[in-house]
Amino acid sequence: MYYTVAIIVLLIIIILPRVGLITVYKNHRENQKRERVEDALKHLLDREQNGRHASPESLAGTLNIPRGAVTGLIEDMEGQGLLESRGVELHLTAEGTRWAIHIVRAHRLWERYLVDEARMPLNQVHEEAHRREHSFTDAQLDELDAALGHPTRDPHGDPIPSREGKMPTAESQPITAWQAEGPVRIVHIEDEPAIAYEQILAAGLRLGQVIRIIERTPGRVVLSDGETEYRLAPTVAANIGVAPLPESEIAKANAVPLSALTQDQRGEIVSLDDAVQGFTRRRFLDLGLTPGTTIHPELGNFFGDPRAYRVRGTLIALRKDQAAQIWVKPV
Repeated sequence: MYYTVAIIVLLIIIILPRVGLITVYKNHRENQKRERVEDALKHLLDREQNGRHASPESLAGTLNIPRGAVTGLIEDMEGQGLLESRGVELHLTAEGTRWAIHIVRAHRLWERYLVDEARMPLNQVHEEAHRREHSFTDAQLDELDAALGHPTRDPHGDPIPSREGKMPTAESQPITAWQAEGPVRIVHIEDEPAIAYEQILAAGLRLGQVIRIIERTPGRVVLSDGETEYRLAPTVAANIGVAPLPESEIAKANAVPLSALTQDQRGEIVSLDDAVQGFTRRRFLDLGLTPGTTIHPELGNFFGDPRAYRVRGTLIALRKDQAAQIWVKPV
């Protein structure tokens, strides 16, 4: 009797239509299959944006799967109308491009959220965003986009696609190829390979930073922001993308972080750092931290953080890392 009841209960657990083990296993397999398709779409889109086309070999290497599995994946994606095989080249269809851009948008919005709101270290956001990017609908992404203040760049400087599927262009040049004199702004930091990205972060370089090239040899590239020198191997420095400063931002080259002002020293806000996006940027603007506004530290803190600043007749508290993202001209 008891054995019969136990067997019946076990069978119910296994075959329940929504929560049974068989259903759970099937859903897990389907999710794995969809994620592999979406990772393949991202690879094809990345290749096409760089003026090349993916191949079965490049797809196998990126997804780390055997060639036989890639053949089956390509056939499946062709059956879904997501790609076309033209010889050894793989081309995205219109539907494949739309889906790929959706995944890229999800990944970059999640990275923005994890850095700005969850305050996750930069070297951890890529893997976490990759884990979350596969589960959001277009409507959910629209909500996340709005909550973040419609950011245009992810924490690495890559453009975030719009809800209409438009991918803004990112104008930058590797710093190893930069030949002009004068200051430049870091507008992109490539996060792959991870070992090079870790070295750039460990050196203290960041998105939006204004730097100059002060030495370039076959063995090293030396950069300076006016206070600190950064020495990198050329292979690592090549992962830093830079762009010339617009005329409106030349003044920023002579500005200092708000955190550098001494007690009661006044400063005129020049700009907010490019790394300030989403909710944090909206909060700064709501507090009146706009270009041309005068601000100065007024009250200290025994522990040093946060610090009180006087702006537009009001005292506000900012942490040191927040004040370091506000550029001012001492007056």
